[in-house]
Amino acid sequence: MKSKIKIKANSLPLFAALGIFLLLFLAGSVMYSNFLSLRVILNLLISNAHVIVLACGICFTILTGGIDLSVGAVIAMTSMIAAGLLRAGLPAFAVILICLVVGSLFGTLQGFLIQYFKLHPWIVTLAGMFFARGVCYLIDVKTIPITDDTFHAISQFKIYLLPGYFISLNVLIALVFLLVCVYLSKFTKFGRTIYAMGGNYQSAVLMGLPVERTKILVYSFSGFSSSLAGIMFTLYTLSGYGLHAQGLEMDAIAACVIGGVLLTGGVGSLFGPFIGVLTSGVIRTMVDFQGTLSSWWTKIFVGTLMLICIVMQVGIVKRGKIKKGSEIIEKAPEEKEEDSKVEVA
Repeated sequence: MKSKIKIKANSLPLFAALGIFLLLFLAGSVMYSNFLSLRVILNLLISNAHVIVLACGICFTILTGGIDLSVGAVIAMTSMIAAGLLRAGLPAFAVILICLVVGSLFGTLQGFLIQYFKLHPWIVTLAGMFFARGVCYLIDVKTIPITDDTFHAISQFKIYLLPGYFISLNVLIALVFLLVCVYLSKFTKFGRTIYAMGGNYQSAVLMGLPVERTKILVYSFSGFSSSLAGIMFTLYTLSGYGLHAQGLEMDAIAACVIGGVLLTGGVGSLFGPFIGVLTSGVIRTMVDFQGTLSSWWTKIFVGTLMLICIVMQVGIVKRGKIKKGSEIIEKAPEEKEEDSKVEVA
């Protein structure tokens, strides 16, 4: 009996996003002579590494049916804390550790307010965004350049793939972080609880899943990923400034949507934000290659693409093809079908 390849309905938005990315890259290769090259691909990863980390972190909050609007401001706050502490003479590695702890605690506080005071994530994280931006200007109202030798050495670290072709430390961190996020979402109780909460919160509670603890941990993880992205962004710019990463939270949300993550929660893959970030990067690169177009066209194209993806997701949901996360959790592992079909997740 011939094996049959079956694509799960939940994976359709992800495969659609991958198809859009490939089509855009192919279009760029046809339109511009030097577009299809290893250098362009590596530059996509290098310039968007911190956005990949940010989008993966915010994706967990979206999968629960929530949101985190403070992530861009946390990047700015992290850059200012790092620059300020380095200016004061603290060792670079101690500064990085302090920034990661501050970001994690900031996210934990937001998660605690959301869970135990039953506040809406939009309100709490919006307040968090204003708070983080305010902290930036308490440290300094101007740009703080980073002159620390160790920090400079870390920022210049490169891994050469071929002579003249390399990836930065930020790219390595982003790819490792992506794999960790995929593992957490697919193969841990933490990840299964997140999908269950986004699918049907009350069902997740009735199933005895640790929803309260998980919701707080999700925002802690988002804060951690934001501060990690902040460290990466600071390594990239070698400066701290209160206006860094303005609007980057919207870019991260757009990457999740383009990558097939449902804004109502419970549906999506952690590979989705990665593809969404690269798709936005390809559009930006095409605009740069054109030369005559304003950079604002990138926002227009990304917004249009995001709208198309949302309409596509709504259409699939209305036709009842997407199963929510809670329905997946309720099935015990031993109840899976044993047939000759090969399922492509």
